[in-house]
Amino acid sequence: MHYLLHYDASPDYLERRAEFRGEHLAMALAARERGDLVLGGAVGDPVDGALLLFRTEESAKAFAGADPYVANGLVTRWYVRPWHTVVGEGIEPPTV
Repeated sequence: MHYLLHYDASPDYLERRAEFRGEHLAMALAARERGDLVLGGAVGDPVDGALLLFRTEESAKAFAGADPYVANGLVTRWYVRPWHTVVGEGIEPPTV
């Protein structure tokens, strides 16, 4: 099982993110190094949100709670959903 952190971006996200991007990316890289974060990135064209894949619900919520994008209003809403992963690297495939 994994956990998807969903971000909805503010309409001015692209214009404002540069100010907070360094701190946000440093947090993401640290979470990756700890083994908490598997993947993450912006979604849409133009960008209207982001998805980050975490190993635990707690680590996803902690990330959002400390993220400067959230604290400074670039993310208008966030939520975490369980993802019942069955295929992929490090996943045991289900038995048939």
